[in-house]
Amino acid sequence: MFEQFHLPVAVSSELADLVARFGMPRLHQVALVVPDGQYPATADEQALVVQGLFAPFGKADRYGEVCMVVQRPDGSLISARKAYYPPEAFRLLTGGINYDEPVYEALLRETAEETGLDVQVERFLAAVSYRPTNSPTPTFYTFAFLLRELGGTLGAVDESEQVAAFGFPQVNDLPTIASQLESLSGSEDHEIAGNWQDWGRFRAVPHRVIWNYFQASISN
Repeated sequence: MFEQFHLPVAVSSELADLVARFGMPRLHQVALVVPDGQYPATADEQALVVQGLFAPFGKADRYGEVCMVVQRPDGSLISARKAYYPPEAFRLLTGGINYDEPVYEALLRETAEETGLDVQVERFLAAVSYRPTNSPTPTFYTFAFLLRELGGTLGAVDESEQVAAFGFPQVNDLPTIASQLESLSGSEDHEIAGNWQDWGRFRAVPHRVIWNYFQASISN
């Protein structure tokens, strides 16, 4: 079911198990159209024209990330802004999946590190692949899950995460968050090894895909 993502067999097998446990996610493919791209975006891919790549692309310790859509008892979600982000750049929580680390283990580890909360995984929301057009296959992935907050005190356990502030948007705020990320200025920053405008448009994608998942769930 994830053939178009060109994932290693072990990852594809685990994702199939997660689908059996938490439901089918919304699948989405993105082509990052870079200046030196030799492999154009296909009809199945959302094309994002960028000036170049940026973090997390090229990070040697991960092939993808989990997106933790933590829902609080009052129904709100948790977003965050890191210390070096632009002031308006709140987004859903994400954390890297190490090579040879199961996706589910990364989800629980990153949730603990970034929130300190006890949670229950409820739904597999989205799976997004990103393919720079200088590559024939995707080089990065986002796997998003809905988690229910059960207890604990919210706060980043890992200080290296540099979480400066948390936000508490509603599900209906996801398109607004995406628009704010898409509107970031184009200044370069060594913290992301690239351009904030390109980074923001990349970061907006899962918010819209997750929003579409929730909208489809309401319709059904």
